[in-house]
Amino acid sequence: MEVYILKLEGKVAIVTGAGRGIGKATALKFAAEGANVAACDVLDDDLNSLVEESKNLPGTVKGYHLDVTNREEVSSSVLKVKEDFGRIDILINNAGITRDALLVKMTEEQWDKVIDVNLKGVFNMTQSVMPHMKNEGGAIVSTSSVVGVFGNIGQTNYAATKAGVIGMTKSWAKELARYKIRVNAVAPGFIRTPMTKDLPEKVINYMIEKTPLKMLGESEDIANAFLFFVSDEARYITGQVLGIDGGLVI
Repeated sequence: MEVYILKLEGKVAIVTGAGRGIGKATALKFAAEGANVAACDVLDDDLNSLVEESKNLPGTVKGYHLDVTNREEVSSSVLKVKEDFGRIDILINNAGITRDALLVKMTEEQWDKVIDVNLKGVFNMTQSVMPHMKNEGGAIVSTSSVVGVFGNIGQTNYAATKAGVIGMTKSWAKELARYKIRVNAVAPGFIRTPMTKDLPEKVINYMIEKTPLKMLGESEDIANAFLFFVSDEARYITGQVLGIDGGLVI
């Protein structure tokens, strides 16, 4: 009988925005592959549900209340993860929000909030985690978007942050390679998540029609890419941005 080898056995992963959607799927995927997962989010009830759902998986999922925009909270949470699990091998920067509006109507508050979570939050987490990876290497993967590559009407703030994530990814890949830390990003297209479930049917149909594969992606599609990037199968890959979009950008 062939024995399945867990891809992340013994690894410790931090996943932000882990309470629902892509983050939740990623936390469960990693735990299923043997990782100990520090699931971070501001949504405590969702974290509790995630932990309960993960109880029978090979790896452990532990919830941490964390606001990625709060540098003190980020620093203390990262130290707590290191204390709880003894090491940090993987960081998934997934926490993100939208506050859409046309340029002429976008408020300073809408701009600042999205920049704080989607851009500064990624910077805060990576800057805090990186020193704990320097001795043994690690893998950092961040969620960008096709919008960060091609832009989108009504998403000036969101597109700016997701383009910024790509810029930071490529810069960090060059800067951190000396420590054997690999840094990559994924750029999802239209994915079925809690952020999209309340959209009008005509908008969903438009998304499907625009996508050559004629369907929305699922959170698990992104989680699978995260798993590949942080596994030994991607040991020679860094500084890359993988589009997961059903052909949307063709």
